[in-house]
Amino acid sequence: MTAITPDIGLRARLRRLAGATAVLAIAVSGCAFVAPSAAVAADQAQSDDEKSVELHVSAGLRGLVAPGSSTSAIVTVENGADAALTTGQVEVELNRTPLTDAAAVSTWLDDGEATGAFAPIGAEDTDPIDGGASATTTIFVSEATLGNLAPGVYPLRAELTASTGDAADAEAVDATATSVLVIAAPQTAQVGVLVPVTATPEGGALLTAAELSELTAPDGALTAQLDGVAGTTAVLAIDPSIPAAIRALGTAAPETARDWLTRLDNLPNARFALQFGDADATAQAQAGLPELLQPRALTPLLDPANFPGVPATAAPTDAPDATPGPTPSATESPALPSDDELTAIDGALPHILWPQTPTSADLTAFAGYVGADTTTIVSSTAVGGQSTAHATAGGNDLLVTDAATSDVLSRVAAARNPADRQRLVAEAAALLQLAQRAAPTAPLLIGLDRDENRSSDALRDAITAADSAGFELATLRAAAPVPVTVTGEPDAARSAAVTTLLADESRLTAFSSILADPQVLLSPERIRILRTLSVGTSAAAFAEGFADHQAQTSATLDAVNIPPSSTIQLLTANADLPIAVRNDLPWPVTVQLFVSPTDPRLEVRSPDETIVQAQSTTRIKVPVSARVGSGEVDLRLSLYSPTGVQIQGDQTLRVAVRAEWETIGLVVLGGIIVLLIALGVIRTVRRKRREAAEESAVEAQIEALEEEEAVEARPDAATTEDTRE
Repeated sequence: MTAITPDIGLRARLRRLAGATAVLAIAVSGCAFVAPSAAVAADQAQSDDEKSVELHVSAGLRGLVAPGSSTSAIVTVENGADAALTTGQVEVELNRTPLTDAAAVSTWLDDGEATGAFAPIGAEDTDPIDGGASATTTIFVSEATLGNLAPGVYPLRAELTASTGDAADAEAVDATATSVLVIAAPQTAQVGVLVPVTATPEGGALLTAAELSELTAPDGALTAQLDGVAGTTAVLAIDPSIPAAIRALGTAAPETARDWLTRLDNLPNARFALQFGDADATAQAQAGLPELLQPRALTPLLDPANFPGVPATAAPTDAPDATPGPTPSATESPALPSDDELTAIDGALPHILWPQTPTSADLTAFAGYVGADTTTIVSSTAVGGQSTAHATAGGNDLLVTDAATSDVLSRVAAARNPADRQRLVAEAAALLQLAQRAAPTAPLLIGLDRDENRSSDALRDAITAADSAGFELATLRAAAPVPVTVTGEPDAARSAAVTTLLADESRLTAFSSILADPQVLLSPERIRILRTLSVGTSAAAFAEGFADHQAQTSATLDAVNIPPSSTIQLLTANADLPIAVRNDLPWPVTVQLFVSPTDPRLEVRSPDETIVQAQSTTRIKVPVSARVGSGEVDLRLSLYSPTGVQIQGDQTLRVAVRAEWETIGLVVLGGIIVLLIALGVIRTVRRKRREAAEESAVEAQIEALEEEEAVEARPDAATTEDTRE
């Protein structure tokens, strides 16, 4: 139960109003921002401290008490302050003047204002409560105390008197909470609850194995949905993308996900299928589409390895140069599941749409989309506030949900705090009681908001607060409808978004011709479009999702490109220029690079088709020939798909031609070679001459030595001859 603390009651509202008026007066007079005064700041600090203590009250079973019976009032005190609450007292008061309509209920619960006087029906002391803790007090209320209250809705109020801190510096705490006590009348009308079951993947296409493991775990969000509806008569509105994601994984699907799907099929609850991704049929009709958008073929998203017995060639391959083998017949091996098998919802009632608020023209379009027997679920706000569950407008069948009660019970299903839920449950009981008083036998239909994060307890509380045993949707559809007038207005923003999204998809369709199997890109893209148009998004969330989708489309279209390059120096008359092509897609692509010079001084031949692998960069060699010695020439580069679709527009690459440098280089090199040869010859001649001179010198020395030896030998001969004589 949402509490009325000292900052929520009438005095607090007056204090905030006075403070806001004062600030507004200062802002208007000064035309500038003025910081709050010390007094205002002190008052705000005190208000923040008081807010930390909250009080909740409820009475009866889900706010209901049988006439002439006793009940119990349950008061919960939540101490969010740091200081402990001392022993105090809670007093519960009842106003015996009934609330007569939904507006009176809202005024009482929101503003604490109601006609009539309050009288105490019970009080109880409270134990000390530590900071950050909570405590519950039960106050018995006898049948004599309640008296002979007639069936109706009565204001209920609880007040807490306590203090915080030590006795020396204790501060008084006076908190108030409001609720209602509903004296139940015998229920004669059937009430049904519609529960949407949806789940949005992070990537926008199908749920991944990791996401399914988390969602279908014992504490997962999808598990909570089934736990909450089990044992109730709630009607399930199921997004077929959930079973499709599980079945598409085949044997790779988490065991918890397969068990979840089996459990869903075994539930006895009536059900129908939402449009894939919970897309909004109203936006599509207002965009003038000839038929509702459907997901493209899901086969490219399947892995044959996860389907035992299916040959690997049964699914398209991403490799552009792969040659598919023969496809076995059905008698030879099983085939991959069809799209209808992947998206099937066991026992789903046909021809039911649950879109955003439609116009009367949209209803006519729906009949053309689905069939003349289409049933459209709308809120009572779309038919002038009438809450009759089964209606007709211009010959179109309608199921009408009560807007006020649906809103309250949706908040019940979203509330995490049990005490908050009890107050909302009591409010819902009051609205149901008033609706039954206005039309005792008319069935009532409740439609919960799209919410993927509900807890099982909260969802069960919301359903059991309203649903009737034995409620059947088929019986309601067969009942006589009440004529109504549809008052919905067109939503220009959503219908324009449909046109833009489909235009972007057409661009991606042309772009996908670079892929061996375009559906690996287009199939997830269509699912993302359907999710962008989902019913459960607010205007702000829709605008954000639409902008994100456009950004993703632009990123995909730019994923294959020619990166910018600096000027290339061409130093020869004939060469191969390396042109880089980048592919950021997760699949290989086949592209054709076209190159044309802006000046006839350079001849260029465009290369053949090239395969660029996934998430890589490939350099394509472009043969060029220069007709002049030097100069700068611009080349126009563009990428095309094999079918002639332009992938990237013209991009300019500057080439600096320096072909004469080749001749100059050859002349210089030739001169160097000649010089080296000449130097070698000169060196050789000089070496030969030096060697010859050295040899002549040696020979001269030898001759000199020989002559000297000869001279020396002559005297010896003369001496010998004299001796003989």
